[in-house]
Amino acid sequence: MDETLKIAVVGVGALGRHHARILSQMDGVDLVAVAEPNEQQGKSVAEACDCEWTNDFRTLLKTVDAVSIVVPTFLHRTVGEAFLSHSIPVLIEKPLTADVEDGEVLVRLAQEHGIPLQVGHIERFNPAFQQLAEWTGEPKYLRAERVSPYAFRSMDIGVVHDLMIHDIELCLSLTQEMPKRIEAFGVSLVGGHEDVVQARLSFPNGCVADLTANRVSPVPARTLQCWSDDGCALADLSTRTVQMFSPGETMLEGRLPFTIAQSGLETVDSLKPKVFGEFIQTEQITAAETDALTAELDSFVESVRYRKQPLVSGNHALAALQVAQNILDCVDAHQWDGVADGRIGPDALLKHHLGEAHFSDAAAA
Repeated sequence: MDETLKIAVVGVGALGRHHARILSQMDGVDLVAVAEPNEQQGKSVAEACDCEWTNDFRTLLKTVDAVSIVVPTFLHRTVGEAFLSHSIPVLIEKPLTADVEDGEVLVRLAQEHGIPLQVGHIERFNPAFQQLAEWTGEPKYLRAERVSPYAFRSMDIGVVHDLMIHDIELCLSLTQEMPKRIEAFGVSLVGGHEDVVQARLSFPNGCVADLTANRVSPVPARTLQCWSDDGCALADLSTRTVQMFSPGETMLEGRLPFTIAQSGLETVDSLKPKVFGEFIQTEQITAAETDALTAELDSFVESVRYRKQPLVSGNHALAALQVAQNILDCVDAHQWDGVADGRIGPDALLKHHLGEAHFSDAAAA
């Protein structure tokens, strides 16, 4: 398929408008329309991208070759199912759906129609993550931290589906297996859903992954560590700085700092500056400035054009969604006081401060 692809974007809010902008400038792509219920927003983006606007995505079902869906999570199944049922390839933002059962429906439809279903786990296209994955071997310990100030968006989901899902998917891609045990706890700070979660995933190959997600943090951070037999790689996914620590030649020869210090051949003060550099080899780079969203959309267009399996397929996203659900089950069941009749779940803190009745009224509002 070498002809121009007719593509639409459904949902052109804070993120979807960037999907539209990039697709409108892409070679071999004709952005024919954007679908957006907010008329002012929809028409503004359509004018900027020189395409049509519609307030009903169903008008596009017979006019497009592919679609990018960037709507609230609770609408993912409804919109995704409509296009997949018409054999139209879909890129849908993460998480795949609001729950596993809905995700299974979309994955099954894509398989039945033999069309690409790609999910917007954009960090797989982050050059810093790609460099970390290249530098490290089979992971034995992973540590991910993803924190941000409260953005007052994605309020229909909690921090696990909003932020942690990124790192769940990265861990699954690095380990290439599903965890055998999950532990987690979390709290709701601003109400409605869990806002801070700590999770530990234990994998069959012995790897352990510690994940931190917090969307009520005073400062943002996105970092990932990967420990393997090759050493330790640290990636700052925001600044795209990647560091690698591995055994230096001195250590590989069996000359270790503590044995040299014990022998008295060198003083402690002379050894300290040599730990990083001579004993532990260090390397640091700043990964390429490639725009991850552009790379993601390029990958989707290539998958559609050549009917290739997407880098992040529906099955990949469904596996991450299944782990996310298991984490949420642990968060809901966590006993804060260590006893069955004590405080349970992410709302315990708010209930403690607001009182049960006040909290129920606030949640309902």
